[in-house]
Amino acid sequence: MTAALTGTRPALPAQWPAALTPDCLAVIDMPTPYLVTDLDTVAHRLAAFTAALPGVRPFYAMKCNPAPEILATLRDHGAGFEIASLGELRMLERLGVDPAGVLYSNPVKPPAHIAAAHAAGLWRFSFDSANELRKIAEHAPGSAVYLRLLVDDTSSSFPLSRKFGAEVAEAHDLLVLARRLGLRPYGITFHVGSQCGDAGAWRHAIGAAGAIMSGLLTAGIRLEMIDLGGGFPARYVADVPSIAEIGAMVLPALAELLPYRPGLLAAEPGRHLVAEAAVMAVAVIGREVRAGEHWLFVEVGAYNGMMETVQLPTGWDFPMWSSVPGHGAVATLPFTVTGPSCDSSDTMFQGVALPADIAVGDIVYIGSAGAYTLSYASAFNGFAPPTPLFVGGRASEPDARELTDELVRAGTTGGH
Repeated sequence: MTAALTGTRPALPAQWPAALTPDCLAVIDMPTPYLVTDLDTVAHRLAAFTAALPGVRPFYAMKCNPAPEILATLRDHGAGFEIASLGELRMLERLGVDPAGVLYSNPVKPPAHIAAAHAAGLWRFSFDSANELRKIAEHAPGSAVYLRLLVDDTSSSFPLSRKFGAEVAEAHDLLVLARRLGLRPYGITFHVGSQCGDAGAWRHAIGAAGAIMSGLLTAGIRLEMIDLGGGFPARYVADVPSIAEIGAMVLPALAELLPYRPGLLAAEPGRHLVAEAAVMAVAVIGREVRAGEHWLFVEVGAYNGMMETVQLPTGWDFPMWSSVPGHGAVATLPFTVTGPSCDSSDTMFQGVALPADIAVGDIVYIGSAGAYTLSYASAFNGFAPPTPLFVGGRASEPDARELTDELVRAGTTGGH
């Protein structure tokens, strides 16, 4: 295949943090692979979120990246937290977060996790079935509960509705049952799917929640919370609605479609706050031509840091750059980029334009890599996940740094 010069010189994507440009990363004296996060960008993303959704309290969905430095940054800038397990709550406690301010939004929870979270002072639990209500009533009696509602998530990259969510027709009876079981019917939540591409999805879900709220008034139940859930997108390569566009859709919907304004309007941003704040640096370990196709082997693959690239049938494109001098101006070739393991499903990208003379030892920089990377990573085939590094903000906080070291030693797990 003949290398071709691009007609115009590509530039770094707009969302690439200024503190993490390739020139800045070139001076990092650390072996690859590493994932470096700009904590100032995390703080700025949180500020933009709250500005676009005034009156909505963000509870960070920590499953997407539980790095203590990130948790401490968000804590210090006023964010709440949403957890999916007791293990996540314990991480927050280590950082001085009061469990009473935390939402436990996993709709199906281990009984022991419910009991331990309740004993720690957490008092708000989600549910989506009568079985889960009975479990909460047994292990966290008197707690406040909020219903996970099934809504349209077809505009998202990662729909969640097959696994979670009560039908709209069930909602009234489930919240009445909660009261009968001695629980406190507290609110409604929903999830429009991870990386949602349609701002209108929130309006439709708010409308469904509003109808349920109206019906509950006849039963003497006035809810205290509407939780907009997650799904707020980050910028990768494909276009997505901005947080300003989502806010412009959500705020009128809250005013127009709810019969009253609950005391707490919540949301659970995760990916939106952290994805764009990080860049992964990986070295090229091999280059081959297979049946006329140019292959680039790098030291991180799906299993040890880039799992989302293989979760969609259509693939998942990340912004990429390299350490090759003149990247953006030199001739390029389309590469298939694969990981280091012996598993062929470790292949992450197809047809990525990279410098034609990229070689073993050069560095590939993967942008928007701050969410669902290290939290998914394993050491499959003996290839360790990237080392987490931090700049800006609270990068040098001792307690967070020690907890990060502990998590790196123990390994991390996670999901959407």
